[in-house]
Amino acid sequence: MENNRKDIEAEIEEFLRHCRFEKNLDTKTIRAYNSDLKQFARTLGSDVRLAEISKTTIKEYLQEISCFKYKTIKRKLASLKAMLNYFECEYDSYINPMRKMQIRMKDPLRLPSVMTIDEVRRIFGLLYNELETSDSKSGKRHETALRNIAVIELLFASGVRISELCNLKNRDVDLASGTLKILGKGNRERIINLCQQETISALTAWAECRTRHLEENAYFFTNRLSHPLSTQSIRLMLHRTVRQAGIGKRITPHTFRHTFATLLLEEDVDIKYIQSLLGHSSIVTTQIYTHVNLHKQKEILKTKHPRKLI
Repeated sequence: MENNRKDIEAEIEEFLRHCRFEKNLDTKTIRAYNSDLKQFARTLGSDVRLAEISKTTIKEYLQEISCFKYKTIKRKLASLKAMLNYFECEYDSYINPMRKMQIRMKDPLRLPSVMTIDEVRRIFGLLYNELETSDSKSGKRHETALRNIAVIELLFASGVRISELCNLKNRDVDLASGTLKILGKGNRERIINLCQQETISALTAWAECRTRHLEENAYFFTNRLSHPLSTQSIRLMLHRTVRQAGIGKRITPHTFRHTFATLLLEEDVDIKYIQSLLGHSSIVTTQIYTHVNLHKQKEILKTKHPRKLI
């Protein structure tokens, strides 16, 4: 087998090139593969060859990473299995040792944290109060307050992931028709209707206050330096807001996503519409919910959205 002469680090680079140029995988997936496989290489030692990786090697690696959370362990093993599967396809004489391993891990059931309507109301109240007390309508403090409101209104109105929000471009936001084009996991696009006037007004106010980066390909949410707004910036802003609002529990941008779905369910919205709105990546859910009518989605958000209760 020709690949025997390569060390593990060279084999990882070959696999990553395959993922990047042949499979055209998302950059986040490739980044995760790179991190996980480099850790595997450090555990084995750089002089180890592919043919030397056995079931015993993988069992020892599993013990090494057992300190991590379930989802992290599962991802690291999936990264390793993907690479070994690739080499099994590339080289006829190579047999993936994971093929004959029975690794079963029980996913611990953790209910997602959600907010009450009162907690959401307190967060909005604080942000709108900051807007009213900002220095002037042309100052940076006022502009930041407008952006923060637009971010939180959008998280609660649509249930989008924080990465999806940060990646929004101007061309993806149509305030005239009240629609967003979201590029979700796996590069799957979905359309979200914005049917709450408060949300549209907040996004419009933010869009009108910007003086730069208004091109179609520019990012919709930017920081004070007109750079794309980062997920970390939103997390820090929300952490500060929650603390100042006197809310004791941990609330993240993803909590808004859980709250969005949970409160819609409480309003008797069919789960299939919620799955479609959230853009879940499961093949089963994708097959079931790709035919959801956009008109029906709009009616649901217009009549059932919990923003009407605030």
